Amino acid sequence: MKTLKRLHFNSTSSFRNVRRSTVWAVLCLAVYMSGAGIFAMAQSPRIIEFDAPGAASTPGLGLGTQGVDINPAGAIAGVYSDANNVMHGFLRTPEGRLITFDAPGAGSVPGLYFKQTPAGVYGGSGTYPFSNNREGAITGFYFDENTLGHGFVRAPDGTFTSFDDPDVGTTSPQGTFALNINPAGVIAGNYFDSNSIHHGFVRTPHNKFTNFDPTGSVFTHVDVGSCINPAGAVTGYYLDAGGLAHSFVRALDGRITEFDVPGAGTDGSQGQGTYAEANNDAGVVTGQYYDSNDVSHGFVRAPDGKFTYFDAPGAGADAASYEGTIPLAINAAGEITGAYIDSNWVLHGFLRLPGPPQF
Repeated sequence: MKTLKRLHFNSTSSFRNVRRSTVWAVLCLAVYMSGAGIFAMAQSPRIIEFDAPGAASTPGLGLGTQGVDINPAGAIAGVYSDANNVMHGFLRTPEGRLITFDAPGAGSVPGLYFKQTPAGVYGGSGTYPFSNNREGAITGFYFDENTLGHGFVRAPDGTFTSFDDPDVGTTSPQGTFALNINPAGVIAGNYFDSNSIHHGFVRTPHNKFTNFDPTGSVFTHVDVGSCINPAGAVTGYYLDAGGLAHSFVRALDGRITEFDVPGAGTDGSQGQGTYAEANNDAGVVTGQYYDSNDVSHGFVRAPDGKFTYFDAPGAGADAASYEGTIPLAINAAGEITGAYIDSNWVLHGFLRLPGPPQF
């Protein structure tokens, strides 16, 4: 199994990559919420269910309400689909009040279509919030009436700022896709240029963009989780000309450190390589690598470059079924959450606590 990021958005994408993208669409909004998982474990085992006002409830279509991110205060940012599969944002306050919103300029074209983006496979025009920092600012992207992607920031007072990367293309599915915001208001994301080449960007609160690609990259990607930490370090991965995945950490000053997990496979045509997903306050990076048998394993990379490897105990090891362990996010305490696929190709969540005993 490999996630949507294995779908390279070009003509070389294989059937294997397409199938992996479907799994990522399931994982992205459901398993990503590391903060929610850790928060729940720290409290009594109580689950509060909620639906955004106006959310669709038609059976069998997968429509409805999805919490996407939770900040340290307990405020949840998320997305919901209406009966026409138009997407809208919401904020659930720590007190339980639900506030719905749409980015100015967001499209309202109805229809059950799916769109491939640097952040996932999504259905419907509209607004997609993805990250909610501790100050209450929300970032994400929206599709306009022409299904072109644009980034946005929603301030705590509800005012919106829309933005586009200066080098972005202007033909769908090109666009600017904001994915994560840190406490200082610095945003990391991806954009497609006019040639549909995929790049990373960092945007300051003053709308200054810095675009970047590691050396040798033909496809640079940062992910939906905690891809930018409070210090402004951005982690992600890139593909070389042979399709092999390598990971990187980009420091606030622009220095890029590239790395590969020892034991990662080297066949880019099979989507093998090292895929960093997230980094925390201390600069610890987590993600997955795919071995020469095309099985996924988890890794942790310490700031000094040392690696720790792990597999969830119930993870399968059948390459034909894309089984394995898929870390997706890490918090300040070093706790990692994600998913694994068992030998029956069933998805399960996991929480890995730092230190011994380990998986």
